[in-house]
Amino acid sequence: MATGSIGKGDDGGRVIDGVLLQVFVYLAAAVLAVPVATRLGLGSVLGYLVAGALVGPCALNLVGDASSVGHIAQFGVVMLLFLIGLEVRPALLWQLRTVIVGFGASQLIVTGFAIAAVALVLGQPWRAALVSGFILAMSSTAIVLQLLDEKGLRRRAVGRSAFGVLLFQDLAVIPLLALLPLAAITGASVVTEPVGFLAGQPDWVKILASLSAVAGLVIGGRYLLRPIFRIIAATHLRELFTASALLLVVAVALLMELVGLSPALGAFLAGVLLAESEYRRELETDIEPFRGLLLGIFFVTVGAGLDFGLFRSQPLILGGLVVGLMALKSIILLLIGRVFKLTWREAGLLGAALSQGGEFAFVLLSLAAAIGALPAGLAAVLTAAVALSMAATPLAVAAYERLTRSDNAVAPEPDGKYDAGTPEVLIAGYGRFGQVVTRILTANGYKTSVLENSVEQIQLVRRFGRNAFYGDAGRVDLLRAAGAESARILVVAIDDREKASEIVETVRQAFPHLTVLARAFDRRHAYELLDRGAHVVERELFEGGLAMASSALEALGWRAYRANRAARLFRRHDIRLFDELRSLWADETRYVSAVRESSPRMDDLLRADITRLQPREADTGWDTETRYRQMNTSPGDEEPKS
Repeated sequence: MATGSIGKGDDGGRVIDGVLLQVFVYLAAAVLAVPVATRLGLGSVLGYLVAGALVGPCALNLVGDASSVGHIAQFGVVMLLFLIGLEVRPALLWQLRTVIVGFGASQLIVTGFAIAAVALVLGQPWRAALVSGFILAMSSTAIVLQLLDEKGLRRRAVGRSAFGVLLFQDLAVIPLLALLPLAAITGASVVTEPVGFLAGQPDWVKILASLSAVAGLVIGGRYLLRPIFRIIAATHLRELFTASALLLVVAVALLMELVGLSPALGAFLAGVLLAESEYRRELETDIEPFRGLLLGIFFVTVGAGLDFGLFRSQPLILGGLVVGLMALKSIILLLIGRVFKLTWREAGLLGAALSQGGEFAFVLLSLAAAIGALPAGLAAVLTAAVALSMAATPLAVAAYERLTRSDNAVAPEPDGKYDAGTPEVLIAGYGRFGQVVTRILTANGYKTSVLENSVEQIQLVRRFGRNAFYGDAGRVDLLRAAGAESARILVVAIDDREKASEIVETVRQAFPHLTVLARAFDRRHAYELLDRGAHVVERELFEGGLAMASSALEALGWRAYRANRAARLFRRHDIRLFDELRSLWADETRYVSAVRESSPRMDDLLRADITRLQPREADTGWDTETRYRQMNTSPGDEEPKS
C-alpha cells in the first residue's frame, strides 16, 4: 500500500503527500539547514524555521497539507511541558516563588494590558484588544528554553527568570482557556470542545469531566505512578522503562484532550507529580531524545506554515506588528527585570529572548476566531505575526549578544543553588560503600548527586530520609542530567565489577574533566580500572582487612601502637608492590610468576621493618583500652593519658 504520492501542485511546484514522505522532507531540510544556521551562530531553532519555510507552500512547495505532521510535531511541546514539570519540585518552586509569582505575573499582566492599550489606540474594540493583548503576552517555551540551553544560560540568573516567567505563562493558559469565551460576541462553550463521548454534552458535564480528569491525574500520580515505575524498574529493561515513560505522556495528553483541556498542560501536571520521584532522572533522559526530535519537527512545521502571501499583501501592517510586538515586550521585560534585581545586560537579554509570541498563541487565536472573540481576519494576521516573531527571536538574541559583546556572557552564579542537578560530586552506587563516601562528603559541606540502579536500595535509603535517584550511571545522557558537566569528581561505588569498568571508561571519554575515584573488587580489578582511566582506586576490602588484622594482633597480646604500625607497614609495602606489578597484570603467566616471587620477599621485608622498629619506646605508649578511649574522644577534648 502506498504511503504517499508525488504530483504537481496548482502553481507548478512539486507537492509530496503522505506522512512518511512529509517527515522525510522535513528532516532532510532540517539536516541541511540547521548545521548552516548553527555555524553562523544563529542557533538550531532558526535553522529549523528556515528549513520549514523553504519546503513550505510559499517557497519550494515540497509538502502539501502539513496538518498530519503538525499534529505529531506538536507532541514535542507536550513532552517539553512534561520535562518542565519534572523540574518543578516543591523546593524549587519555593526557591523561585518570587520569580514565578512576582516576575511571571507582573510580565503577563503588564504586557497584556500594554498590548491591549496599543490595540485600542489602533481602533480595535475593547474585547478584541484585551483578548489580543493577553494572547500575545505569552512567549514560546520551546524556543526560549532551547536557546538558553544552547548558550548555557539555563542555570544562571537569566535562565531562572525566564523559567519563572514561562512557567507562570504555561499555568495561565488554563484560566485563559476558561475565560476566553466570556469575551466572545456570540455564545460559546466554557471549555475547548472535547472529542468523543463528551461532544455535544452540556457545559456543566464538560466542566465536571475536566475537573474529574485533573483530580484523577493528581490522585493516580500520587499513589499509583511510583509503585508502577518501581515494578517496571525492577525488570532492569531499559526499553521497557522508555516505553512506559512515553506511554505515560501519551496517556495523559489523550486524557486531557478527551475532556477539552490542553494536552501540554496535562503533561506538565504529570511531570510535577513525578518531580520528587526517584525515577525523575531516568524519565528525563528517556524522554529527552524524543522531545528534541519532535520539537525540531514542530519548528519546521511552524516555518512551513508562514504565510508569505499575507506578508506580500500587507507587508507594512505585518512587519509593524512583528517589530512593535517584539520591541514592546522587550522594553517591558527590561524594566521589570531591573525591578527584580537583574543587571541591565541580563534584563536586556531576557527581553530579547522572550520577545516573541508563544506556541499556545496558535491554539488561543484559532479558538478566539472560532467563538467570535476575534475577527477571523485579525486572528490570521496575528497568527502570522506570532510565527514571524518566533522566527526572528534567534536573530534578535544574536544581535543583542553582538551589541553587548564587550561584556561577553553573563557572569556565572557562585554556588549554583538553582537546581540540585549541579553537584560537586557524583556518586554511582549507594550501597554500603557509597553511603559512607556520600555521608562524609555531605557532612563536610559538599553537594552530591547519587545514582543507584537498585529499586530495593533506593526504597531502603529513602526510608532513612536520604535521596538517591534511579538510573544507570553508565549512560552519558543520565550522567549529564545528573550534573556531570559541572561536577568535579565521580565516585564509582557500585558492586558490579564489569559495570564499574564500563562506567569509568565511558566517563573518561565523555567527561574528561572529571576526577574518577573507583571502588575495586581486588588487585586485578584495580589494575583494570586504572587502565580504563580511573585516577584513584580503592580495593573495597583492603582497608577493612588491615583494620581487622590490627585488631587480631591486639587480641594476641600486642600493644595497640605495635599492631597499628604493623598494619601501616603492610599497607606501605603492598602499595609499593601494587605499583611494581601494574605493568604485568594483563599477562597471566608473568603476573602469577611475579606475585609468587614477590610475596616471600615482601614478607621478609615486612618482618625486617617490624624487627628494626620494635625496640622503640613508643610501643608502650598505647594499649587497647587507651586506644578505644581515644577513638571515642571528641575533637577538642583533653587527650587521654597512658
